[in-house]
Amino acid sequence: MIFQNPYITIQSALKRATVNPTRAVALSFAAMILCGTLLLMLPWAASGQRLIPVDALFMATSATCVTGLAVIDIGTGLTLFGQIVILLLIQAGGLGILTFSTFFLYVIGRRISIRDREAIDMTLRTMPVPNIVQIIPRIFLLVITIEGIGALLLALLWLDRYPLPLAFYHGVFNAVSAFCNAGFSLFSDSLVSFRSDPWILAVFMGLIIIGGLGFVVVIDIKRFFFKREMHYPLSFHSKIVLLMTGLLIAGGTVLLYLIEKNRALASMSGPLAWLNAAFQSVTARTAGFNSMDISAMTQAGGMVLMFLMVVGGAPASCAGGVKVTTLGILLILFLSKIRGHHDPRIFNRSIPGDLMNKALILFVSALFLIALNTFGLLLVESGNTATGGSPHAFQQLLFESTSAYGTVGLSTGVTPHFSSGGKALIIALMFLGRIGPLTIALALSMREEAGRFRFARGEVMVG
Repeated sequence: MIFQNPYITIQSALKRATVNPTRAVALSFAAMILCGTLLLMLPWAASGQRLIPVDALFMATSATCVTGLAVIDIGTGLTLFGQIVILLLIQAGGLGILTFSTFFLYVIGRRISIRDREAIDMTLRTMPVPNIVQIIPRIFLLVITIEGIGALLLALLWLDRYPLPLAFYHGVFNAVSAFCNAGFSLFSDSLVSFRSDPWILAVFMGLIIIGGLGFVVVIDIKRFFFKREMHYPLSFHSKIVLLMTGLLIAGGTVLLYLIEKNRALASMSGPLAWLNAAFQSVTARTAGFNSMDISAMTQAGGMVLMFLMVVGGAPASCAGGVKVTTLGILLILFLSKIRGHHDPRIFNRSIPGDLMNKALILFVSALFLIALNTFGLLLVESGNTATGGSPHAFQQLLFESTSAYGTVGLSTGVTPHFSSGGKALIIALMFLGRIGPLTIALALSMREEAGRFRFARGEVMVG
């Protein structure tokens, strides 16, 4: 008798099931967005006139997908109830709805089905499936601990500006928003008024970076530094994430400083200009806070931000984008081919062919979706004098599309002026950017190609 791996057998059966785990992820996010929309449409959610459905849907999608793009000022346009709805949507979206709900199922002692395990594996795919349920409580506690420390630090730093209850509320809201890489702020100018305060910017940067590294990497780092006697080396995944994160932050900082030192950073001293360039480099990779006026930046600086927004953070994190590992794999592939290596390699490890294919598909699909959405905005907003009449309309719309896909939230200021059609396009792109093109494709495709034969190879010239 030939014994098969039971997990492989179950996994094959699940692929033939009527409910695809990736579809469950998409439906869960959609359900949360719908609930948030209904709550934000309530009369007591807005401080003035009730939100119209498209604006409520936009804000709920942006919060759940931890994007940060907004059509209203949440600090003045929403009541305390509306702001708390946004906060809860950010937290749920940042943790991942299935991860969040499965933790509570675990706490109350309910059994986690194999299908639930596979669904959670879509958000924590670098972890072996048998360990997922055991690690979820640790993830939840780690998130609460980091957000709590960040909230306490921010509240203490804001005590000289606000009374204790208001300082604490601002600390909690902004700490959750920063860690979840949402970019929502209760301040009308985001963090521009705090650009001269290095401590506040440092706390935000720390929360954003940790939230963008991914739960797996954070736990890996914790083991490496605090359990060294147990011999926990950094995983190959963590090494790639940390390497690419460091390169992107450093490269973005240098480029933004050199490009904007005589423009958006002209009013700042040398050290302060470097700090704000570093902050903008960090936050551009899906967080969405800004300490300088984005609309005042040069087009070259905007291109740097768009590149960082497309890349985003790490897998299994609160960040969006194509992920740093995708860029890392493509960069390793490029450098390996230039050097004549047959197999792409780094850190004494080779990159499997299927990973290279996934990285290429993900990157190309991201560029396609951004280009398609920008084209749609150009058509829909062509008659809108607030968005389509500017000489820089193309770059502004491209910037908004990139920000939406990367779930960043940085804006040149044109989003609130979009028509209902333009808002609908941004809503769709925020959802796709959060769920991911590959997840959507898997959710819509219930079957894999069953045939095992291969066609003869075809040759074609390239370049």
